[in-house]
Amino acid sequence: MKGTSGIRNLAIIAHVDHGKTTLVDQMLRQAGVFRANQQVQDRVMDSNPLERERGITILSKNTAVRWGDFKLNIVDTPGHSDFGGEVERILRMVDGVLLLVDAAEGPMPQTRFVLRKALALGLHPIVCINKIDRADAEPLRVHDEVLGLFIDLDATHEQLDAPFLYTSSRDGTATLDIDEPGDSLTPLFDAIVQHVPAPKGEEQRDGPFQMLVSTLDYSNYLGRMAIGRIERGRVALGDDVALLPLGQPGLVADEKIERSRITKLYTFDGLSRVEVDAAQAGDIIVLAGLEGIEVGKTITAVEVPERLEGIAVEEPTMSVDFMVNNAPFAGRDGKFVTSRQVR
Repeated sequence: MKGTSGIRNLAIIAHVDHGKTTLVDQMLRQAGVFRANQQVQDRVMDSNPLERERGITILSKNTAVRWGDFKLNIVDTPGHSDFGGEVERILRMVDGVLLLVDAAEGPMPQTRFVLRKALALGLHPIVCINKIDRADAEPLRVHDEVLGLFIDLDATHEQLDAPFLYTSSRDGTATLDIDEPGDSLTPLFDAIVQHVPAPKGEEQRDGPFQMLVSTLDYSNYLGRMAIGRIERGRVALGDDVALLPLGQPGLVADEKIERSRITKLYTFDGLSRVEVDAAQAGDIIVLAGLEGIEVGKTITAVEVPERLEGIAVEEPTMSVDFMVNNAPFAGRDGKFVTSRQVR
Protein backbone atom coordinates (compact mmCIF):
# COMPACT_ATOMS: atom_id res chain seq x y z
CA MET A 1 0.00 0.00 0.00
CA LYS A 2 1.34 3.42 -0.97
CA GLY A 3 1.40 5.74 2.00
CA THR A 4 -0.28 5.41 5.36
CA SER A 5 -2.71 8.30 5.05
CA GLY A 6 -6.42 7.62 5.36
CA ILE A 7 -7.22 9.87 2.38
CA ARG A 8 -7.38 8.96 -1.30
CA ASN A 9 -8.12 11.66 -3.90
CA LEU A 10 -9.43 10.30 -7.20
CA ALA A 11 -10.99 11.67 -10.40
CA ILE A 12 -13.16 9.61 -12.73
CA ILE A 13 -12.39 10.36 -16.38
CA ALA A 14 -13.77 8.96 -19.61
CA HIS A 15 -15.30 9.69 -22.99
CA VAL A 16 -18.89 10.94 -22.90
CA ASP A 17 -21.55 8.31 -22.10
CA HIS A 18 -19.13 5.61 -20.98
CA GLY A 19 -20.86 5.33 -17.59
CA LYS A 20 -18.95 7.58 -15.16
CA THR A 21 -21.89 9.09 -13.32
CA THR A 22 -23.77 5.79 -13.15
CA LEU A 23 -20.71 4.15 -11.61
CA VAL A 24 -20.47 6.91 -9.00
CA ASP A 25 -24.15 6.27 -8.14
CA GLN A 26 -23.34 2.63 -7.44
CA MET A 27 -20.23 3.52 -5.42
CA LEU A 28 -22.31 5.84 -3.23
CA ARG A 29 -24.93 3.13 -2.69
CA GLN A 30 -22.47 0.37 -1.85
CA ALA A 31 -20.42 2.62 0.43
CA GLY A 32 -23.54 3.21 2.54
CA VAL A 33 -24.15 6.87 1.70
CA PHE A 34 -27.89 6.24 1.21
CA ARG A 35 -30.30 4.59 3.63
CA ALA A 36 -31.56 1.13 2.69
CA ASN A 37 -35.09 2.45 2.02
CA GLN A 38 -34.05 5.81 0.54
CA GLN A 39 -35.41 6.67 -2.91
CA VAL A 40 -32.57 8.05 -5.02
CA GLN A 41 -32.87 9.32 -8.58
CA ASP A 42 -30.52 8.01 -11.26
CA ARG A 43 -27.36 10.02 -12.00
CA VAL A 44 -27.67 11.72 -8.63
CA MET A 45 -24.40 13.61 -9.21
CA ASP A 46 -25.84 15.41 -12.27
CA SER A 47 -27.66 18.05 -10.22
CA ASN A 48 -27.70 20.78 -12.86
CA PRO A 49 -31.07 20.91 -14.74
CA LEU A 50 -29.33 21.06 -18.13
CA GLU A 51 -27.22 18.03 -17.21
CA ARG A 52 -30.31 16.03 -16.33
CA GLU A 53 -32.07 17.14 -19.51
CA ARG A 54 -29.14 16.24 -21.78
CA GLY A 55 -27.98 13.20 -19.84
CA ILE A 56 -24.36 14.39 -19.72
CA THR A 57 -22.03 15.83 -17.07
CA ILE A 58 -21.06 19.46 -17.70
CA LEU A 59 -19.57 20.58 -14.37
CA SER A 60 -17.30 18.50 -12.17
CA LYS A 61 -18.84 17.29 -8.90
CA ASN A 62 -17.16 16.36 -5.63
CA THR A 63 -18.23 13.63 -3.26
CA ALA A 64 -16.60 11.57 -0.54
CA VAL A 65 -17.27 8.07 0.75
CA ARG A 66 -15.89 5.98 3.59
CA TRP A 67 -14.41 2.57 2.84
CA GLY A 68 -13.07 0.90 5.95
CA ASP A 69 -10.58 3.27 7.56
CA PHE A 70 -10.19 5.33 4.39
CA LYS A 71 -11.89 8.46 3.11
CA LEU A 72 -12.18 8.45 -0.67
CA ASN A 73 -12.60 11.90 -2.24
CA ILE A 74 -14.12 11.26 -5.68
CA VAL A 75 -14.52 13.83 -8.45
CA ASP A 76 -16.93 13.09 -11.31
CA THR A 77 -15.72 14.96 -14.41
CA PRO A 78 -17.34 15.84 -17.77
CA GLY A 79 -16.81 13.39 -20.62
CA HIS A 80 -17.66 15.71 -23.50
CA SER A 81 -14.67 17.23 -25.29
CA ASP A 82 -16.26 20.70 -25.14
CA PHE A 83 -15.67 20.69 -21.38
CA GLY A 84 -12.08 19.43 -21.48
CA GLY A 85 -10.85 22.50 -19.61
CA GLU A 86 -12.95 21.50 -16.61
CA VAL A 87 -11.18 18.13 -16.55
CA GLU A 88 -7.72 19.73 -16.80
CA ARG A 89 -8.38 21.89 -13.74
CA ILE A 90 -9.64 18.97 -11.68
CA LEU A 91 -6.62 16.77 -12.39
CA ARG A 92 -4.44 19.10 -10.30
CA MET A 93 -6.60 18.26 -7.28
CA VAL A 94 -6.16 14.47 -7.23
CA ASP A 95 -3.45 11.81 -6.98
CA GLY A 96 -5.03 9.13 -9.13
CA VAL A 97 -7.57 8.66 -11.91
CA LEU A 98 -10.18 6.02 -12.62
CA LEU A 99 -10.27 5.67 -16.42
CA LEU A 100 -13.54 4.26 -17.72
CA VAL A 101 -13.64 2.73 -21.20
CA ASP A 102 -16.71 1.25 -22.87
CA ALA A 103 -16.29 -2.52 -23.39
CA ALA A 104 -17.73 -2.26 -26.91
CA GLU A 105 -16.59 1.16 -28.19
CA GLY A 106 -13.08 1.05 -26.75
CA PRO A 107 -10.89 4.16 -26.37
CA MET A 108 -12.44 7.27 -27.97
CA PRO A 109 -10.98 10.75 -28.72
CA GLN A 110 -11.80 12.17 -25.29
CA THR A 111 -10.33 9.05 -23.67
CA ARG A 112 -7.01 9.86 -25.30
CA PHE A 113 -7.18 13.55 -24.37
CA VAL A 114 -7.93 13.11 -20.67
CA LEU A 115 -5.53 10.18 -20.28
CA ARG A 116 -2.69 12.15 -21.87
CA LYS A 117 -3.23 14.95 -19.34
CA ALA A 118 -3.41 12.54 -16.42
CA LEU A 119 -0.25 10.65 -17.38
CA ALA A 120 1.68 13.89 -17.95
CA LEU A 121 0.84 14.97 -14.39
CA GLY A 122 2.20 11.68 -13.06
CA LEU A 123 -1.17 10.50 -11.76
CA HIS A 124 -1.67 6.83 -10.95
CA PRO A 125 -4.36 5.25 -13.17
CA ILE A 126 -6.87 2.49 -12.53
CA VAL A 127 -8.62 1.21 -15.67
CA CYS A 128 -12.25 0.07 -15.64
CA ILE A 129 -13.51 -1.62 -18.79
CA ASN A 130 -17.16 -0.77 -18.25
CA LYS A 131 -20.47 -2.05 -19.63
CA ILE A 132 -19.28 -5.65 -19.89
CA ASP A 133 -22.97 -6.60 -19.76
CA ARG A 134 -23.48 -5.24 -23.30
CA ALA A 135 -24.29 -7.86 -25.93
CA ASP A 136 -21.56 -6.53 -28.23
CA ALA A 137 -18.93 -6.14 -25.49
CA GLU A 138 -15.36 -7.20 -26.36
CA PRO A 139 -13.47 -6.56 -23.11
CA LEU A 140 -10.28 -8.40 -24.10
CA ARG A 141 -9.95 -6.42 -27.33
CA VAL A 142 -10.56 -3.17 -25.46
CA HIS A 143 -7.99 -4.20 -22.82
CA ASP A 144 -5.33 -4.47 -25.54
CA GLU A 145 -6.41 -1.16 -27.13
CA VAL A 146 -6.15 0.67 -23.80
CA LEU A 147 -2.72 -0.83 -23.14
CA GLY A 148 -1.64 0.31 -26.61
CA LEU A 149 -2.93 3.79 -25.83
CA PHE A 150 -0.84 3.89 -22.64
CA ILE A 151 2.25 3.01 -24.68
CA ASP A 152 1.44 5.63 -27.35
CA LEU A 153 1.16 8.29 -24.63
CA ASP A 154 4.57 7.43 -23.13
CA ALA A 155 3.26 6.11 -19.83
CA THR A 156 5.90 5.27 -17.24
CA HIS A 157 6.56 1.68 -16.19
CA GLU A 158 4.65 2.29 -12.97
CA GLN A 159 1.67 3.70 -14.88
CA LEU A 160 1.74 0.72 -17.27
CA ASP A 161 1.26 -1.54 -14.24
CA ALA A 162 -2.19 -0.05 -13.68
CA PRO A 163 -4.78 -2.59 -12.54
CA PHE A 164 -7.54 -3.46 -15.03
CA LEU A 165 -11.04 -4.15 -13.71
CA TYR A 166 -14.11 -5.28 -15.62
CA THR A 167 -17.22 -3.48 -14.43
CA SER A 168 -20.91 -3.08 -15.02
CA SER A 169 -21.92 0.31 -13.65
CA ARG A 170 -25.59 -0.54 -14.26
CA ASP A 171 -25.43 -3.68 -12.09
CA GLY A 172 -22.82 -2.33 -9.66
CA THR A 173 -20.27 -5.13 -10.11
CA ALA A 174 -16.51 -5.30 -10.64
CA THR A 175 -14.03 -8.12 -11.11
CA LEU A 176 -10.32 -8.49 -11.79
CA ASP A 177 -10.93 -11.64 -13.86
CA ILE A 178 -13.36 -11.44 -16.78
CA ASP A 179 -14.08 -15.17 -16.40
CA GLU A 180 -15.22 -14.73 -12.80
CA PRO A 181 -18.25 -12.40 -12.62
CA GLY A 182 -18.29 -9.99 -9.70
CA ASP A 183 -21.17 -9.40 -7.32
CA SER A 184 -20.23 -5.97 -5.93
CA LEU A 185 -17.79 -3.08 -6.34
CA THR A 186 -15.55 -4.30 -3.51
CA PRO A 187 -12.63 -5.09 -5.91
CA LEU A 188 -12.83 -1.51 -7.20
CA PHE A 189 -12.78 0.05 -3.73
CA ASP A 190 -9.86 -2.18 -2.75
CA ALA A 191 -7.95 -1.20 -5.91
CA ILE A 192 -8.42 2.50 -5.13
CA VAL A 193 -7.07 2.07 -1.60
CA GLN A 194 -4.09 0.00 -2.76
CA HIS A 195 -3.05 1.78 -5.97
CA VAL A 196 -3.88 5.47 -5.46
CA PRO A 197 -1.13 7.07 -3.35
CA ALA A 198 -1.76 9.17 -0.29
CA PRO A 199 -1.70 12.96 -0.87
CA LYS A 200 1.85 14.28 -1.12
CA GLY A 201 1.06 17.14 1.21
CA GLU A 202 0.68 14.68 4.06
CA GLU A 203 4.42 14.99 4.60
CA GLN A 204 4.12 18.78 4.97
CA ARG A 205 1.32 19.14 7.49
CA ASP A 206 3.42 21.37 9.69
CA GLY A 207 4.38 23.84 6.95
CA PRO A 208 2.62 27.14 6.13
CA PHE A 209 -0.81 26.81 4.51
CA GLN A 210 -0.87 26.58 0.70
CA MET A 211 -3.72 25.71 -1.68
CA LEU A 212 -4.42 26.06 -5.42
CA VAL A 213 -7.96 27.00 -6.48
CA SER A 214 -9.02 24.30 -8.94
CA THR A 215 -12.66 25.22 -9.42
CA LEU A 216 -15.36 27.56 -8.11
CA ASP A 217 -18.89 27.31 -6.78
CA TYR A 218 -21.46 29.94 -5.91
CA SER A 219 -23.88 30.43 -3.05
CA ASN A 220 -26.60 33.07 -2.87
CA TYR A 221 -25.63 33.64 0.75
CA LEU A 222 -21.85 33.22 0.71
CA GLY A 223 -20.97 34.37 -2.81
CA ARG A 224 -18.07 32.77 -4.65
CA MET A 225 -16.51 29.73 -3.02
CA ALA A 226 -13.09 28.25 -3.83
CA ILE A 227 -12.62 24.48 -4.15
CA GLY A 228 -9.21 22.85 -4.09
CA ARG A 229 -6.82 20.55 -2.29
CA ILE A 230 -4.60 21.72 0.54
CA GLU A 231 -1.05 21.22 -0.71
CA ARG A 232 0.69 22.09 2.54
CA GLY A 233 -0.06 22.96 6.15
CA ARG A 234 -3.48 23.42 7.70
CA VAL A 235 -6.21 26.04 7.68
CA ALA A 236 -8.85 26.97 10.24
CA LEU A 237 -12.06 28.96 10.29
CA GLY A 238 -11.36 32.67 10.75
CA ASP A 239 -7.77 32.50 9.48
CA ASP A 240 -6.38 35.45 7.55
CA VAL A 241 -5.00 34.30 4.20
CA ALA A 242 -3.25 35.79 1.19
CA LEU A 243 -4.65 35.54 -2.35
CA LEU A 244 -1.89 35.43 -4.96
CA PRO A 245 -2.55 36.15 -8.65
CA LEU A 246 -1.37 33.96 -11.50
CA GLY A 247 2.34 34.10 -12.19
CA GLN A 248 5.65 32.38 -11.64
CA PRO A 249 5.83 29.95 -8.69
CA GLY A 250 7.67 31.21 -5.62
CA LEU A 251 7.47 33.95 -3.00
CA VAL A 252 5.41 37.02 -3.93
CA ALA A 253 6.11 40.65 -3.06
CA ASP A 254 3.80 42.25 -0.46
CA GLU A 255 2.32 44.79 -2.87
CA LYS A 256 0.81 42.00 -5.00
CA ILE A 257 -0.98 40.27 -2.13
CA GLU A 258 -4.73 40.46 -1.54
CA ARG A 259 -5.69 39.69 2.04
CA SER A 260 -8.92 38.03 3.08
CA ARG A 261 -10.48 36.06 5.93
CA ILE A 262 -12.09 32.64 5.80
CA THR A 263 -15.72 32.85 6.93
CA LYS A 264 -16.79 29.29 6.10
CA LEU A 265 -14.83 26.05 5.71
CA TYR A 266 -16.32 22.83 4.34
CA THR A 267 -15.22 19.31 3.48
CA PHE A 268 -17.20 16.69 1.56
CA ASP A 269 -19.10 13.75 3.04
CA GLY A 270 -21.29 11.76 0.67
CA LEU A 271 -23.33 14.25 -1.34
CA SER A 272 -23.18 16.86 1.42
CA ARG A 273 -20.80 19.58 2.44
CA VAL A 274 -19.89 19.42 6.09
CA GLU A 275 -18.86 22.57 7.92
CA VAL A 276 -15.63 22.03 9.87
CA ASP A 277 -13.38 24.17 12.05
CA ALA A 278 -10.09 23.12 10.43
CA ALA A 279 -8.59 21.01 7.64
CA GLN A 280 -5.08 19.83 6.82
CA ALA A 281 -2.83 18.82 3.92
CA GLY A 282 -4.44 16.34 1.55
CA ASP A 283 -8.04 17.39 2.24
CA ILE A 284 -10.24 18.68 -0.58
CA ILE A 285 -12.06 21.68 0.86
CA VAL A 286 -14.43 24.56 0.08
CA LEU A 287 -13.57 28.06 1.31
CA ALA A 288 -15.95 31.03 1.51
CA GLY A 289 -15.35 34.69 2.30
CA LEU A 290 -12.64 35.30 -0.31
CA GLU A 291 -13.43 38.30 -2.50
CA GLY A 292 -12.02 38.32 -6.01
CA ILE A 293 -11.20 34.62 -5.97
CA GLU A 294 -10.51 33.05 -9.38
CA VAL A 295 -9.49 29.66 -10.73
CA GLY A 296 -5.71 29.29 -10.69
CA LYS A 297 -5.06 31.67 -7.80
CA THR A 298 -3.03 30.44 -4.85
CA ILE A 299 -4.32 30.82 -1.29
CA THR A 300 -1.54 30.86 1.30
CA ALA A 301 -0.65 31.82 4.83
CA VAL A 302 -0.07 35.58 5.08
CA GLU A 303 3.36 35.03 6.65
CA VAL A 304 4.67 32.94 3.72
CA PRO A 305 3.01 34.08 0.46
CA GLU A 306 4.43 31.36 -1.80
CA ARG A 307 2.67 30.90 -5.13
CA LEU A 308 2.01 27.49 -6.67
CA GLU A 309 2.33 26.72 -10.36
CA GLY A 310 -0.85 27.82 -12.11
CA ILE A 311 -3.27 25.68 -14.08
CA ALA A 312 -2.56 25.59 -17.81
CA VAL A 313 -5.70 24.92 -19.86
CA GLU A 314 -5.33 24.34 -23.59
CA GLU A 315 -7.20 26.81 -25.79
CA PRO A 316 -10.10 25.30 -27.74
CA THR A 317 -9.13 24.62 -31.34
CA MET A 318 -10.96 23.85 -34.56
CA SER A 319 -9.51 22.10 -37.60
CA VAL A 320 -10.71 22.82 -41.14
CA ASP A 321 -9.53 20.99 -44.28
CA PHE A 322 -9.88 22.68 -47.70
CA MET A 323 -9.73 20.04 -50.42
CA VAL A 324 -10.19 19.79 -54.17
CA ASN A 325 -13.68 18.67 -55.16
CA ASN A 326 -13.15 15.32 -56.87
CA ALA A 327 -16.77 14.15 -56.69
CA PRO A 328 -18.37 12.59 -59.84
CA PHE A 329 -20.43 15.72 -60.56
CA ALA A 330 -17.63 18.23 -59.92
CA GLY A 331 -17.91 21.25 -62.25
CA ARG A 332 -21.46 20.47 -63.38
CA ASP A 333 -24.54 22.56 -62.62
CA GLY A 334 -27.78 21.16 -61.23
CA LYS A 335 -31.12 22.45 -59.99
CA PHE A 336 -31.47 20.13 -56.98
CA VAL A 337 -29.46 20.79 -53.85
CA THR A 338 -30.83 18.33 -51.29
CA SER A 339 -29.97 14.65 -51.10
CA ARG A 340 -33.68 13.73 -50.99
CA GLN A 341 -34.18 15.17 -54.46
CA VAL A 342 -31.02 13.73 -55.99
CA ARG A 343 -31.75 10.24 -57.37
